[in-house]
Amino acid sequence: MIRKMVADRRLTSLYLVLLAVSSWLFFSPQSSTAQQDVSTRRKLLEHVTLPYPNLARSMALQGSVKVEALVAPDGSVKAVDIKGGHPVLAEAAVKTVRQWRWEPATRETHEVVEVKFAPE
Repeated sequence: MIRKMVADRRLTSLYLVLLAVSSWLFFSPQSSTAQQDVSTRRKLLEHVTLPYPNLARSMALQGSVKVEALVAPDGSVKAVDIKGGHPVLAEAAVKTVRQWRWEPATRETHEVVEVKFAPE
């Protein structure tokens, strides 16, 4: 009886986390950047991969997350916007792309990338 109650609480907690993350993704404002080109395809110089998220592993999730990175002229990532993908994988994708580095350019660019997740 007690084990079932603990399992039910864990499942409820997981659902609440998923609901919170998906609500954040759905209601977060999308930035408007009509003045700038979307994705000029700068060459990616450093491609860091973070470990598969533990929560995703426990849920047997796999898939990809599409993000748009605002890349500074020096090649560093200034901001990352989530464009699609599973909410549990989205935060890991943002953390991953923030560590990437592109080739230098004369101005900021928006680079659309897809981060794929699969258990090892």
